[in-house]
Amino acid sequence: MDPRRQFDLLPVDREFLEEYGLLWETIVDGSQWVLIHDFPTPHGYNHTRVTAAIRIETGYPNTELNMVYLFPPLARIDGKPIGATEAQQALDRKSYQRWSRHRTGANPWKIGRDYLGTHIILIEDWLEREFEKCPLA
Repeated sequence: MDPRRQFDLLPVDREFLEEYGLLWETIVDGSQWVLIHDFPTPHGYNHTRVTAAIRIETGYPNTELNMVYLFPPLARIDGKPIGATEAQQALDRKSYQRWSRHRTGANPWKIGRDYLGTHIILIEDWLEREFEKCPLA
């Protein structure tokens, strides 16, 4: 598969994604999106790999990135619900599951420090923390 590059990323973002080692694309579908394919999920979800979509907000990198959109949708294998994941986002002819997650006052977006890479690390943390709140039975 030849990855789509419909817009240019900042050099720091491109470098991070190249080092991260997964297939990624940039697409324009209403907004600018980065798609990361075969994104690994921790044990306990119904899929071991998903496509993670991140909307590049207008004004980025001075405007924070938030949330993540996943396809196919994740569910816990123990059947426990995952909060704030009910909304769907039409993107790239698929229906992505929106994970409504945001930075907090204790962990704000820091201009000049935070970028796509720190957001991806935060997404990894969100996926792990789901089981800290409510461990697998």
